[in-house]
Order: sequence, then C-alpha cells, then structure tokens
Amino acid sequence: MSQAFGTTAATDTDSLTRQRILAATAEVLARSGKTKLSLSEVAAQAGVSRPTLYRWFASKEELLATFSRYERQKFESGLADATAGLRGVERLDAALRFIVDYQYSYSGVRMVDVEPELVIAQMSGVIPEMRAGLQRLLPGPNAAVKAATAIRVAISHYIVRSDDADEFLAQLRHAVGIKGTD
Repeated sequence: MSQAFGTTAATDTDSLTRQRILAATAEVLARSGKTKLSLSEVAAQAGVSRPTLYRWFASKEELLATFSRYERQKFESGLADATAGLRGVERLDAALRFIVDYQYSYSGVRMVDVEPELVIAQMSGVIPEMRAGLQRLLPGPNAAVKAATAIRVAISHYIVRSDDADEFLAQLRHAVGIKGTD
C-alpha cells in the first residue's frame, strides 16, 4: 500500500515539475520569443536545474512542441469549464467571454509583441481550428460565416490589442449575432 502511495506521490511531483516548466516556458516566450528562447532561462524561471529540464525535454524543439500541445489543452479545458452546463446562447456567450478573458489575462498570449512575423506566419494554421471550434457552438445556416467573422475579430484584437475588453466582447457578440448579457 505505501509503495503505491510513494509512486503516486512521485508521479504527482513529476507532474507538478513538468507543469512548472511549461508555465515558465510561457513567461520566457513572452519576454524572449521562440527564436531567442533559452532552456537555461526556462529552467531558472521554473526553479529547476537544467538536468531536470532536460529529463523532461531533450531539446528546445521538444519543449516547444509540448508547450504548444499544453497551451491548446489549457485553452480547450478553460473553454470547456467556462461553458459547462450551459446551452444555446448562454453557452456561446460564455465562450466569447472566455476568449476575451484569455486574451487579456494570459501573458504568453502576447508573443506577437516579441516576434510578430513568426506569430503572423502561424495564424494560417490556427484560424481554421479556432473557426471550427466556435462554429460548433453556433446554430443556423450562417454559422460558418459568423464563426469566421468572430475569429477574425479575435485575431485583430490579438495582433493590435485594444485596452477595452468590453468593446472586444461587444464586437464578438455582434459578429455571431447575439445581444450582450452583461
């Protein structure tokens, strides 16, 4: 029994270490970008040794690939939590509010400030995924157009950040054809 507990505790510690490294990666990326990302800086930010970091991620490329999956999972999990138990317009509005909150609260999301060329180049792969995800929440024959418009508004606010989250949310709501609920 205690042996199983010890294994679980070690697994939990390993998982927490991995999470710290990935969270630190977001902070370092926000400061330095992908091109200048330093594994030593990530290790220092995470409070782990370089050998510990290399135990989890053998290279910068492996860390960045894992980080990309981690970020997607974090976003999708946050979106699922924000919309849990809701239906129809309430669910859609909760998703839009989550998008706004995510863009305004998460420092790693501002990589466009550090490496705009790289971020803009990656948008062509991100836009279809985001559009498809939002389209699943939209009813009716114009769902694809509404989703595409809302995602373009979100991308616009990501690239040229405004200081008005309420206006951003109002624009997203207008794009998908719902009235504000706040």
